[in-house]
Amino acid sequence: MIADHDLGHLRTAITASRQAREKGNGPYGAVLVSAQGHVLLTGENTEVQDKDCTAHAETNLVRQASRRFDRDALREATIYASGEPCPMCAGAIFNSGIGRLIFALGQPRMYEIAGGTGGLRLRASEVLAHGAPRVIVEGPVLEDEAAEVLLGR
Repeated sequence: MIADHDLGHLRTAITASRQAREKGNGPYGAVLVSAQGHVLLTGENTEVQDKDCTAHAETNLVRQASRRFDRDALREATIYASGEPCPMCAGAIFNSGIGRLIFALGQPRMYEIAGGTGGLRLRASEVLAHGAPRVIVEGPVLEDEAAEVLLGR
């Protein structure tokens, strides 16, 4: 169930996506929030600046989170993403033990904006449905706001 505080954290992820775009990277951002509602980490896509094809916002955030927090804390945490995570990022979220994912812009609309080219057409919910323990997946939410950044507006 999406609550008002979830929308605020999604907007923070969208802001991070705008910052990534301004730095010349892909326009994607992510935020990790504790069970108590505190922002723990913010991540941006850094593929271009790091010259690393795996430097997606969610994967960057998961790398940091895995080093700083134990699995119990991560299990209770939520990751908010400006766009629906790709299969690689969904796998990283699962492997980290993060218990909940909420995303703004869904994969179908991202591909539509991109002109229907590129990418693995596998939804985060499909990837995460095959794991145990289960990761709760919610989205898309605030698609129009996230799409504006992807469109460069």
